[in-house]
Amino acid sequence: MVWEDKTAEKFKLLISKIPVFHRHITESVVSKIAEQSAVLRNSSCVQEQDVIGAFFSDVPSPFYSMMVRLLEQNGFDYRKYGYPKNIKS
Repeated sequence: MVWEDKTAEKFKLLISKIPVFHRHITESVVSKIAEQSAVLRNSSCVQEQDVIGAFFSDVPSPFYSMMVRLLEQNGFDYRKYGYPKNIKS
């Protein structure tokens, strides 16, 4: 599936900052969920909201704060999409 250019760039940058031992699985899972989200929205491309939703969909609690920090540092404005919906501790 096609990704919006700006979203793809920010996603690649964010992925590059994830610890090496989690990088591949994170990229694979988030990409798959983001693409599914775009399909469900009847969109022809993956957009920022799809990537953010994918990250928030199933992040284990120990990685939650790191994910939020990385999203913020890489220009993903998750708050405008209503996240976090459920705060995990």
